[in-house]
Amino acid sequence: MKTLFQDKVILLTGGTGSFGRAFTRTLVRDHAFRALRIFSRDELKQSEMQAEWKNERLRFLLGDVRDKDRLHRAMSGVHVVVHAAALKQIPACEYNPFEAVKTNILGAQNIIETAIDAGVEKVMALSTDKAVNPVNLYGATKLCAEKIITQGNAYTGGRGPLLSCVRYGNVVGSRGSVIPLFREQRGTGVLTITDPRMTRFWITLEQAVEFVTNCIGQMRGGEVFVPILPSMRVTDLARAMAPDCRIREIGIRPGEKLHEVMVTEDEARHTLQFDEFFVIEPEHPWWKREKWKGGKPLPDGFRYSSDNNTDWLDVDRLRRMIGEG
Repeated sequence: MKTLFQDKVILLTGGTGSFGRAFTRTLVRDHAFRALRIFSRDELKQSEMQAEWKNERLRFLLGDVRDKDRLHRAMSGVHVVVHAAALKQIPACEYNPFEAVKTNILGAQNIIETAIDAGVEKVMALSTDKAVNPVNLYGATKLCAEKIITQGNAYTGGRGPLLSCVRYGNVVGSRGSVIPLFREQRGTGVLTITDPRMTRFWITLEQAVEFVTNCIGQMRGGEVFVPILPSMRVTDLARAMAPDCRIREIGIRPGEKLHEVMVTEDEARHTLQFDEFFVIEPEHPWWKREKWKGGKPLPDGFRYSSDNNTDWLDVDRLRRMIGEG
């Protein structure tokens, strides 16, 4: 994998977000790439990243995935695209639905069309467990983006690029996650929890970057990659972060689930399990099942959900994952 990006030009959309910064850090440290183009709308965060790294292989491009002309320019000469740009805050997407559609759905279409026109080799898009049986607009737009990306292979005529998705769970400590909230609240002596039954899949930023990188190296085009992750109970997370605090239940918010699903029963029929991940294969006539060898078919009725997982994070493991152990 150290030679995966050897002499390659990479375009990273949403490059100043939590994932983008972690991905940039890993590439600068571990990979011999030619150039990494960090594409985002936020000039302040771009200037902060420039000051932090001072690396001549990093290029900072202001732009929006809604702007197809700007993407055409950014995509010129690119070999690999990592598409991480999205509107992801659930309440903001609910209140501004047209904006969510423009960025998450039409933006994905723009990525595909410009990648095809530019002769890109590979496009890997980041999805979310919220795209599975979505109950909010954010999840619905990410489901559409998944379908657009995977079905986009039908438009390439077999000439490339390869287009695939990764789908993973909640990222430890990312912006808008519960960890920053709990850290802020524990000084008050009271943590707010929406529902004590709630469970979530849990992944660190470093694990997410490693998973995306590994999937780029293995992708055939059209599949959705799902990592095998541990689950955690939100009550255990509260005990790990603030064992002396009182818990106040405030009720589930609109568009929120009790448990997260990453592979449904219907998807399981065309999914293969490997040691560390699942591959959801496309159900399209251009897909040949022999592309993936060595995976184990899933049993009838299989459902990969955060509440029926076999791997659970206890309080001690959670403390180590969040850096408080």
